[in-house]
Amino acid sequence: MTFQDKPIGIFYEHPEWFEKLFRALDKRGIAYEKIDAAHHLYDPAETESKYSLVFNRTSASAYTRDHVQSIFHTSDYLYHLERLGVPVINGLTAATIEVSKAKQLALFRSLGLSFPKSFVINHISQIPKAAEQLRFPVILKVNIGGRGAGIVKFNTREGLQKTVASGEVDLGIDHTALMQEFVPARGGHIHRVETLNGRFLYAMKVYTTGESFNLCPAEACQIPDEPQTLDKFCVVEAPKNSVRFENFIPSDDIIQAVETIVKTAKIDVGGIEYLIDDRTGEALFYDINALSNFVADAENIIGFDPYENLVDYLEEQVRSPLNPPKGDFALPAYAAYT
Repeated sequence: MTFQDKPIGIFYEHPEWFEKLFRALDKRGIAYEKIDAAHHLYDPAETESKYSLVFNRTSASAYTRDHVQSIFHTSDYLYHLERLGVPVINGLTAATIEVSKAKQLALFRSLGLSFPKSFVINHISQIPKAAEQLRFPVILKVNIGGRGAGIVKFNTREGLQKTVASGEVDLGIDHTALMQEFVPARGGHIHRVETLNGRFLYAMKVYTTGESFNLCPAEACQIPDEPQTLDKFCVVEAPKNSVRFENFIPSDDIIQAVETIVKTAKIDVGGIEYLIDDRTGEALFYDINALSNFVADAENIIGFDPYENLVDYLEEQVRSPLNPPKGDFALPAYAAYT
């Protein structure tokens, strides 16, 4: 069996998000195998993979579906594949950035890009100390999140202090979280820019009902002094949640910044989110999503089916792998376990 004769491995966890991808692959007659990231084993002693390449589609929100094991297992499996020289789309570096909002902010800072004022904490005792240096309202955001999971907004210091005193604070599965200023989004929307192979693919303004936005992909609701978890939101499910999209082309500066982010993070397929601070007019980046599912009903919203572009890219990578050959493996700079 030659390299090109091997199937593509689609390493995924969500039961529904990738049906359009599978249909597009079937339509082209491309050999692939579904790999369930939540129920998986591999042999660390193997010296050759059965796959021509592996497309990593695991999500930071997997723990909300009782698949927490897939988050940490993915890092081990991708390390194994890259050690063997198997081409991996959204490999270990991308996966590591995907599951750490703290690392995402560090990456923004390294590139000179602005983001909401934030502190990274690993114990509830640090919440008041961080809050003293932030303007209210503030958001407590778990480090490993996704789909808006684990985000709580506090309008007042009194409400925050009451919650801390009660001990009812969830810092997430890695016991790490961000304390972050809530930023009012100009125009009542956030911006999501999708990329493929390190290049701009399309962008959307994402609107929701409600009077305010948090800093995830556009959850919207007013939160009283008693903290409440903000509604879950996912772009791929947005039509179910009364979310409105508007196709647009960002400025050249934004496109350049987004392309620099994904290239630095080694994200082959992914989305970057930012908003315009209504108080200052400044663009603030806040999320790197290496699990780009593309928008639902893409043909009507952006005018084409991005899965066709994605399958073109997969075919190209089978012919000309993006990763170095076996023997040239080196642990990426960002590939520390979270």
